[in-house]
Amino acid sequence: MKRLMEKFLLISASLLLMAPSLEAAQKLKMSTIAPGSSAYLVMTTMATIVNQGQDNFEIKVDATGAATKHMIELAQGKMDLCMTSPVVYMLMKGQKAMYQKLKTAPELAKNLNLIFWFSLGQYHVVTYAESGIRSAEDIRGKRVFLGPPGGGAWNAAKEWFGAAWGLEPHKDFKNVKASWSSAFQGFQDRQFDVYVMPGIAPFPQVEQIAMTSKLHLLGLTKEQFEANLEAKKSTSKKGREVGIIPKGVYGKNVDNKSDIYTLGSIVGVSVNTKMDPETAYQLTKNFWEGAKKNVKSHPWLATMSMDYGVRDNGMKLHPGAARYYKEKGVAIPEGSL
Repeated sequence: MKRLMEKFLLISASLLLMAPSLEAAQKLKMSTIAPGSSAYLVMTTMATIVNQGQDNFEIKVDATGAATKHMIELAQGKMDLCMTSPVVYMLMKGQKAMYQKLKTAPELAKNLNLIFWFSLGQYHVVTYAESGIRSAEDIRGKRVFLGPPGGGAWNAAKEWFGAAWGLEPHKDFKNVKASWSSAFQGFQDRQFDVYVMPGIAPFPQVEQIAMTSKLHLLGLTKEQFEANLEAKKSTSKKGREVGIIPKGVYGKNVDNKSDIYTLGSIVGVSVNTKMDPETAYQLTKNFWEGAKKNVKSHPWLATMSMDYGVRDNGMKLHPGAARYYKEKGVAIPEGSL
């Protein structure tokens, strides 16, 4: 009996020592926008890379809903990571646009920190070649999808149409209300005239449509952009950049004869300021070190860089993320610390 008890105690002690390794990985909830976007591609790839690189936590991705809502939920502690936008973040801090009626928006904005920024891509303004739409004047009176109503992309596209061409929704053209997925299908079904979406060229959605239809992209030539002070101003704001869609990148079924100058947008991955610094550090480290190993299977990862990731776009880096960048010798702008 005594020997049996000793054996039982020995087994119990062994199980106690093994307990940490038997614990389930911590679940982290990540929210991003719908499939088909550059943001979805980057963030789901990040989740895969991080999950494969360590065993302490596991990222679960939810690709439903709007980024504007996700940022509020992240600030409230209802999730762990989400897509963020410098433009939307500034609107949140200032209680403007979609956050006008949310009195707590400025305080909630204080709860958001950055892991890294990345390019959302160039705003593609797409129409069918046979539509006859070739200039801004041709857009007047037409049906245009700028993005889901009230979202960050809608606001950015609205501003670009005003800066580049002096056009306003409702006044100069009809604003199409739809989600990203329903708008993509609706454009293919010829339910409206102009489809606007951000993505890194060559963007898969444009490639898909161009496989069966001839398209035309609306934008500015290099000379028109250089002469347009409002357009240059629009692309110089935090969270914005000049987007260039190279001539020929979509093949013969897109009939543009020169590079397209358009709005480029920057987005990022954000976390709550209360996230454990070690967790934020490991998220950052595992992504960037895993990205290097996955360039062959995901060539677009080569376009991402830590220098771009820490740019000053208004939101401060999480201390855990900043620690990794400092270890790697990345020059971090003062505004990001």
